[in-house]
Amino acid sequence: MPSPGLHQEGDVPPPGDVTITDVVLRDGLQDEPVVVAVPDRVAVAAALATAGLRAIEAASFVNRARVPQMAGAEELFAALPRGGRVRYSALALNARGVARAVAVDVDEIVLVVSAGQGHSRANAGRAAEDVLAGFRDAVAGHPEAVFTGAVSTAFTCPFDGEIPPHRLLDVARGLAGMGVARMVLADTLGTTDPERIARTLATVQEALPDVEFGLHLHDARGQALDTVDAALELGVTRFDAAAGGYGGCPFAPGAHGNLATERLVAHLHARGVRTGIDEDALADAVRLVRQCLARGTPLS
Repeated sequence: MPSPGLHQEGDVPPPGDVTITDVVLRDGLQDEPVVVAVPDRVAVAAALATAGLRAIEAASFVNRARVPQMAGAEELFAALPRGGRVRYSALALNARGVARAVAVDVDEIVLVVSAGQGHSRANAGRAAEDVLAGFRDAVAGHPEAVFTGAVSTAFTCPFDGEIPPHRLLDVARGLAGMGVARMVLADTLGTTDPERIARTLATVQEALPDVEFGLHLHDARGQALDTVDAALELGVTRFDAAAGGYGGCPFAPGAHGNLATERLVAHLHARGVRTGIDEDALADAVRLVRQCLARGTPLS
């Protein structure tokens, strides 16, 4: 029998109750001490798609000198299995990253801005307002592209501490002003109390009712699933997670691994929430991720 949430092969599945974007190929790999070869990354993407993932964040178009694990992004996108129901996204931190993503027909380009100014300077090398300004020109210059948003350190910053809701809202409004109608809010450190995330999320939902918000959760204290439950009560239907729970941010001291996709899927299925994901096939994908990391090239 199929795992809960999976529809029989050949059926056209209705939309799931929740859409999960697996980010192991980007957020998962970027904090590991090895570089995974492009063919192995392609194999992981195919395994995730086989498991039923329909949204995969595959890479980031950033300076390879700063994040060597993301080298080969263009080669990766040229080799990814395309033409199915999977949408591949990639992260950009500036206009150059956007241009590189557009050139290889990325399905969705994720514009990343930090709510914490300290993290923005460490991660993007500029203040958040300057990052937003650069994105405005890039978005205007590429009307053919699909853009989504991601707000890093949306709740807690390793440099600035607790982020006030009005600060997060300023950044979210900046993205929304460019026409970005979908964005995820990241608990980058994974330490924020679920109740505070829920209160802040409700505030930004009320202020920006035309924006669809999702969550990108790290899991430092084993409370990410409690945050998921609170967000579901607020109508959130999109979550980021990483197969195997890998991940972190090289430029956020203290950042912990992502909420594991397999834990999130099992939790949602136990609650009767559909995802369209086969838990057994997902377990195979997690094993493949571990194998690919084991044979990766160590960073020099």
